[in-house]
Amino acid sequence: MSSPTPLVFNPRAGALPAALRGTAGHRPAIELHRRLPGYQPTALVDLPSAATRLGVGRILIKHEADRFGLPAFKVLGASWATWRIVCQRLGRSDDPSDVTSLDDLRRIAEPLRPMGLVTATDGNHGRGVARAAAWFGFDAHILMPAGTVAARIDAIRAEGAEVTVIDGDYDECVRRAASMADERHLVVSDTSWPGYHDIPTDIADGYATMFTELDQQLPAAGVDHLDGLVIPMGVGSLALSAVRHFPEGDTLRITAEPINADCLAVSVAAGEPTITPGPHHSMMVGMNCGTISELAWPVLDAGVDVCVTVPDEAAGEAMRWLAEAGVVAGETGAGTLGALIVAAAEPGGLAALGLDVDSTVVCLCTEGATDPVNYELVVGTAPGSVATRAW
Repeated sequence: MSSPTPLVFNPRAGALPAALRGTAGHRPAIELHRRLPGYQPTALVDLPSAATRLGVGRILIKHEADRFGLPAFKVLGASWATWRIVCQRLGRSDDPSDVTSLDDLRRIAEPLRPMGLVTATDGNHGRGVARAAAWFGFDAHILMPAGTVAARIDAIRAEGAEVTVIDGDYDECVRRAASMADERHLVVSDTSWPGYHDIPTDIADGYATMFTELDQQLPAAGVDHLDGLVIPMGVGSLALSAVRHFPEGDTLRITAEPINADCLAVSVAAGEPTITPGPHHSMMVGMNCGTISELAWPVLDAGVDVCVTVPDEAAGEAMRWLAEAGVVAGETGAGTLGALIVAAAEPGGLAALGLDVDSTVVCLCTEGATDPVNYELVVGTAPGSVATRAW
């Protein structure tokens, strides 16, 4: 059952206990990412019009529409997790100082071939895994739920991966992918289950590159304190990374998820992991997840302050606002701005969050227009026709 209210406040949230902050014991993922061809920090974009409309001091988006040429951030986690797997299997350090090209990745990984990476996806994670597999010279087999739009399937196949569409939802794809694990097939999943935590941990650590960049970009943008961070939920791996990066609770940690795939909101309300049963039909397909990651749950239960459930209409409104500002964002990417739109529409909603005309909020915009057909239906123009901004 979905949450009966769009704003679910977490009574247990606060500073993250030391035991939940993570003890990675290895170097930051950004050390690898910076050494890969095509690396550059993604843009932090000011949205003064949206801030004025909502009555917030500043709204900025961390725009993940171009990560190594891919229209979403997921390759950050997939590449770091694959690197960690390779290093562990070869008994070498995860120090990437000898990596200067993709040829180096393939050379290092050569003793492990033939090897295949397997995962479940609604689109972006699978494409990130397929790209990582190609970088390392591995095969990739991606499982996708029934009803996935052709553009997302075709994009993953264009990476050289095998795609199988499963007669079921995302959670069923996760179960099928897990069953495929063997000596030559590595499951690279961003969710976790009993006995499967190491790779999702590495994926979340890979996402931290985004926040390391943000640490440098905020002062450059004149921001000395971040009042709020809005994070798309899904199974919770990105939220896990975000909360661990902002563990003290002086930045309000807000999650956004579709109204019929709100596994964190219902879990927070219940005080325990609670499944939101499918099918999940939101156009924000990257968050159409009914089961929270086992690894993420204790961290999010202790560290997420507010869960906001977002209807498709609010995400669509956010897409149009972003297009007006020269930013092309897909449905899932716009969901975080949609969460602020939802909160502002609730009587006293933003005030209840402690946000006002003196507040600065960053929304994580995790994708570009990954479904061009739906983008044009929602925004009224094709992604390529938006007068995009230079930054």
